[in-house]
Amino acid sequence: MKKRTRKLQFDKKTTEKIWERQYGECLFCSIDYHMQSSTQMGYDIKDIMHFIPRSQGGLGVEQNGVLGCRYHHMLLDNGNKGLRDEMLQIMEEHLRMSYPGWNREELIYKKW
Repeated sequence: MKKRTRKLQFDKKTTEKIWERQYGECLFCSIDYHMQSSTQMGYDIKDIMHFIPRSQGGLGVEQNGVLGCRYHHMLLDNGNKGLRDEMLQIMEEHLRMSYPGWNREELIYKKW
């Protein structure tokens, strides 16, 4: 596995810290955000979501991840309901409160 690929993935320790930070709850479900999944399973399956996407060099670090259910993760990634910008704003506010001095520029992989 290439160094860049490893840096962009959330490892087990980082994943556990994000789960602990959010008490195992989806960030968006915890604020009753756009709760319109047709199945409960969409809410039950949890994922770690990148704030800065891997495709843009987003690192797999605590400061770049939030816990989300599969339903909200799909809403964020697909962006087909026009909610992506608002969801990113909610994520950013959460991360800024959790990590004083949080800076999005520090979340992007740099080769040097």
